[in-house]
Amino acid sequence: MKNTLLKYMLILPALALLTPGCKKFDEINSNPDKTGEVSSSILATGMILNITRADISTQKGFIQPFLLGKYITWGEGQEDLQYNKINRADFGRLTLLRNIAPMEKYATSEALKKSYQALGHFIRAWQFFQVTMQVGDVPFSDAIKAETENILRPKYDTQKAVFQGILAELDLANQLFAEGANFDGDPIYAGKADNWRRLTNSFELHVLINLYKKTADADLKVIEKFKDIVANRPLMRDFKDNFALAYNNIAGQNYPWSDVPAGSGNSFVKSNYTMLSNTLLDPMRALKDKRLFYYAKPSPVKIAGGSSESDYNAYPGVAPSDAFSSLQTRRVGKDYADLNNRYVQLVNAEAVSVFSYWDLQFILAEASLRGWITGTPAQTYYASGISSSMNFIAGNTPDLMDYHHNMKMDAAYIAAFPGSPGVALAGSEEEQIAQIITQKYVANFLQGSKYSAWYENRRTGYPIFTLNSTTNLNMPTTKFPVRWLYPSNELDFNGANVSAAIQSQFGGNDDVNQIMWLLK
Repeated sequence: MKNTLLKYMLILPALALLTPGCKKFDEINSNPDKTGEVSSSILATGMILNITRADISTQKGFIQPFLLGKYITWGEGQEDLQYNKINRADFGRLTLLRNIAPMEKYATSEALKKSYQALGHFIRAWQFFQVTMQVGDVPFSDAIKAETENILRPKYDTQKAVFQGILAELDLANQLFAEGANFDGDPIYAGKADNWRRLTNSFELHVLINLYKKTADADLKVIEKFKDIVANRPLMRDFKDNFALAYNNIAGQNYPWSDVPAGSGNSFVKSNYTMLSNTLLDPMRALKDKRLFYYAKPSPVKIAGGSSESDYNAYPGVAPSDAFSSLQTRRVGKDYADLNNRYVQLVNAEAVSVFSYWDLQFILAEASLRGWITGTPAQTYYASGISSSMNFIAGNTPDLMDYHHNMKMDAAYIAAFPGSPGVALAGSEEEQIAQIITQKYVANFLQGSKYSAWYENRRTGYPIFTLNSTTNLNMPTTKFPVRWLYPSNELDFNGANVSAAIQSQFGGNDDVNQIMWLLK
């Protein structure tokens, strides 16, 4: 996929993870009139790796979002996210945005400046989207202005205004990438402006589909914008356009869940704390989806009892909502499906995307089904999303029995599966929405941006997550949480503004059960 050698060279200074309004930060360079060792390309590398590598994380950090998304369970100890306990958000990701201005400043030509400006607009949109999805209203118009305008305590913008700002940033990025040149410092697309433009427009469709409850808002023009982008802008073409981080066998650049190279002294992954959930496995088992055999390895108990590794029933899932003690008993008894060995054994396993071509295709399928766009049936986009996921997995998995359990996905199977009975879209609009989101969920196993599966469930109700009031750590135990709390350092350093935002949105109650504007 991505052949560019990853250079994990985060040049960002060690930052306290403070909100952009807390206090004035130290200058990036000792002499603002000279670049020193800083260049546009180095700053670009740092920011791109920050929104990919840093968010993807490694080992247990890599697995955490998939606990909240009910893909897996964790056996080392009772994990808050698995049992729906959400605490405080962190606005630390916004400090990254301080490096956008110098990145633009040090560009050596007008065409390069436009590309770096476009990258800056995209990264701003990406980061603000992540924080507003967690909490609701956030600082936007006044954010990251401590050094330039001495705004130490930025006011909060409404979530609607933040989404309008995000869409405007992406529109500008599209325009500037179209006028810009290929640039240095990009470990994902090797600096190809066209790839970044396609990502920008595809991600903007993702932002818009999250506004599907706001189609009546005349200010937002959600459907109109969506139609225009699909009709007039370039989009991602296949999974080779995924916004994804590739891995290799260089220490520090290994796949996030792989066993580390010998001699490192780290054996964390060997603990085998994971069990795959029935939320993930049941749909694949019911539809005879061969991705199951690439995602999982069979229950030793089922194999000892005479089941074949190519038998779907040899891969039992567990309920993430079951009591931790019950899951521990299951784990000790070994009658469960665990992660496929390829995730542990391959230091250069599949690239991990934070936004993918199949995400785009499922978005288009949903938009077509809702009547936002016409001309291409929802089934066509839906089938493309499924087949691109399958082709990606098959193409990135060595042809070893242990990695596909003699259930290889060949071209004929991949072509036929999306249109097969039970898989092809059918039934009411709501039933078809459930099919689309469930297939998006399956495709994004160990893929996708942070908490993307949980956001999809929050937005649509699919796939269905089981609520067990006896194990649910949210309060009240009869509800799933729907947001994070505001960061504690915002309360400490920007208290008046965050308190005003809490009052205007939630009547003064900063609670994980409060419904933000986006969800109303």
